[in-house]
Amino acid sequence: MASRLENREARSPASDTRLGAARRLVPPGGGLPALDRLAELAARLLHCPASQVSLLTDVQIVAGGTGLPPGTIGSRSRLCDSLCQVTAAAGEPLAISDAFSDERVCLLPPVTSGHVRGYLGIPLHADGGEIVGVLCVYGPAPRNWSDGDVEILSQLASSVVAELELAALVRDYESTLAHWELAIDAAGVGSFDWDLTNAVLHWDDRLIELFGYRQDEFDESIDAFFGRLHPDDVSRIERELDAAIATAGTLEFEYRIVLPSADTRWIQARGRVLTDDDGRANRVLGAVIDATELREGEARVGRVLESMSTAFLSMDRRWRIAYVNAEAERLLGRARSELLGRDLWATLPALQASEFERAFRDAVAEGQPTTVEAFYPAPLNAWYEVRALPTPDGLALYFLDVTGRRASRELLELTAAVGEQLASSLDVVDAVRRLAELVVPRLADWSVVSIADEDGQLRDIASAHVDPELSGVLAEYVACRLEGLAEDAPIRRAWRSPRPLTVDRGLLESLLPLLGSPRAAELLRRLEPESNAIVPLAANGRVVGMLSLIRRVDRPPFSEEELRVAGNIAARAALALENARLYSEQRNTAARLHEANLRLGRIASHHRDIAHALQEAMLTTLPETADLDIVARYRTATKGDQVGGDWYDAVVLPSGATTLVIGDVVGHDISAAARMGQLRNMLRAFAWDRGERPSAAVARLDRAVRDLRQDTLATLLVATVEPQSGLPGRALRWTNAGHPPPAVLLPDGSARLLDDPPDVLLGVEPDTVRRDHVTELPSGATLLFYTDGLVETRDSDLDCRFEQLLAALRRLQGVTLDRLLDEVLAEMIGEQRGDDVALLGVRLI
Repeated sequence: MASRLENREARSPASDTRLGAARRLVPPGGGLPALDRLAELAARLLHCPASQVSLLTDVQIVAGGTGLPPGTIGSRSRLCDSLCQVTAAAGEPLAISDAFSDERVCLLPPVTSGHVRGYLGIPLHADGGEIVGVLCVYGPAPRNWSDGDVEILSQLASSVVAELELAALVRDYESTLAHWELAIDAAGVGSFDWDLTNAVLHWDDRLIELFGYRQDEFDESIDAFFGRLHPDDVSRIERELDAAIATAGTLEFEYRIVLPSADTRWIQARGRVLTDDDGRANRVLGAVIDATELREGEARVGRVLESMSTAFLSMDRRWRIAYVNAEAERLLGRARSELLGRDLWATLPALQASEFERAFRDAVAEGQPTTVEAFYPAPLNAWYEVRALPTPDGLALYFLDVTGRRASRELLELTAAVGEQLASSLDVVDAVRRLAELVVPRLADWSVVSIADEDGQLRDIASAHVDPELSGVLAEYVACRLEGLAEDAPIRRAWRSPRPLTVDRGLLESLLPLLGSPRAAELLRRLEPESNAIVPLAANGRVVGMLSLIRRVDRPPFSEEELRVAGNIAARAALALENARLYSEQRNTAARLHEANLRLGRIASHHRDIAHALQEAMLTTLPETADLDIVARYRTATKGDQVGGDWYDAVVLPSGATTLVIGDVVGHDISAAARMGQLRNMLRAFAWDRGERPSAAVARLDRAVRDLRQDTLATLLVATVEPQSGLPGRALRWTNAGHPPPAVLLPDGSARLLDDPPDVLLGVEPDTVRRDHVTELPSGATLLFYTDGLVETRDSDLDCRFEQLLAALRRLQGVTLDRLLDEVLAEMIGEQRGDDVALLGVRLI
């Protein structure tokens, strides 16, 4: 399809315009450092491993990027292999959450190689509206893109186009200047000598030719000069020439001449008036050049500058403003007539002693381009990104208003900071206290966090104020505000209908009649609330509290973007609170298990029966799903009173994937069974709450074992069966912490071990880097997870036991999953069981 688009475009007249626009913007060598910087910013803001700027001519040219393989910048590739060509053909932002399942791109090489799965691309529109390329971010994992992500990348795409246009403009200007200098070298410079005393004007051959005369036509009079002068320039040149002679000064003229052919040429003339011994002017000497090409080049540059969406301003070497384009007029709010010829520092006084001034002067002193981002106060009150480029005549500036982009970046950084801070705490009070403090002052002047108690009633448990002197007032207000508070108060209405609630103005007047405590009303007047936003803290479908954000009268109401960020923060906070609750419950469970262990120790005669009862009670009730058949078996050892730490588990995640677990805690006693229960509970919580890769969940569990001082060693295998949108079969992703490899039986009767090299056991090296392995399984495939008791015996070689297991699976192809597990147990261990055995069978429906 991409090649058809390419061929159709090649035959389209509009395509010629687009190709011309794109080729004009291609940097020499293919790459531009400024684009690398913008690509790096895009990757950092959107938390992606890679970002790329591509220009699309008859091939794709990578003009900038970050996180790319060496040699990618400046490389060229076919359009038919490019995701960016698909984006350009669409003519609008292209957001792909999973490229593997997207019919538009799933067969393109960047996708089939595994480098691109989550992709977001924004077309780059040249000043003429043509799509000349794409700015994109991507990564090897699926990604759901938000409207905020698209907005941020779109803003950066505008900056990319501005960089490309400026670089092309500089190249055009330098090329024009070089051509002009070559023309002078090739054609020479004409000279003149005007004898004022005798009224004789001498021209050299070059000047006679330049003015369109033959040698026999030129009569050496000043009239010959004025005879070629453009009528519109005659009066001005006469005045300037008379003034120079009267003052015996210098000449510096620019004028037009009209040749006999009716062609008009631009001439630049420079000279000096000489005087006699009495100080009277008697001669004028000078030289002229043909400046037509230079003026035409400057006119072309001027047209480009005026059409640019980027503001542009240039100064001469004395910091006088020499040029201002239309966009600069708009941004600065000043007409160019008010700016041209004015001193930069006097015109924009806030530049003095600022980051802007330091950057501008450094650029001139060092002769190197530089970029600065800083705030310009009233009357502009905006953040600007300014690129300063030294020129032979002074300094050129192009600048963008990045206030919106900066605000978006600050809100994203705030969201990330909140997530990082909250995730680091499993203490409810500490997590809530951090939340109240983190949102002040960026989102609010003061905040209150409320959570539900055991009776389902709200209680305020944390607050923060931007003014330390009012923190005590706020704390006292929070302590009494709910006493007798009317049912139609905003916080109560938000709690009954857990949706975001806002009041844009007049909050103080609307709240005072609703308060049941006179003291609360007195304190509220001192806090001076004007507007607020109340957002629910909801996780896993359960509302656990409310976050109240309040602003005073000197701040505007909450914008849509700020409300969206507040919602994201509230969701992360709710997850942190839910994690803290789960952690607390897990600790209580561990304490109860410990107490049970003590009691079991005192009942020696019933030790084995109680131990096995405890162990089997902790085994999971397997979920029922529409696309998986899951069956398990557990066989205890026959030796004396031994009981082990073998276990299995299966959890259906909110994403639709299913997590499968098989593990074995080292040891054969009640303590091993208890530690097994603790590991299982923690791993279930991590898997459900985080939804992260198996390797990340096991790494998190390993660190928790260390930090909670569990002193536990265990083998463990965690896998997820993930649906593939639009594709048959499923993806199996697993990580192995020293556990026997799972076996897979395919519908064609073949069987094999998934024996990728395992990582170390749980509890050995908590900071080790764990790996994920991935394979694709068709419908009808059967997975078998098991503990070592199934294959390890004292008198048999382990490889032989594995081959025995695979042979049994091949023989049992086609039987029900229940029968398969029973037959495997009978064949592999029979009635002699020296160790506990856990089996977990999964068949893809």
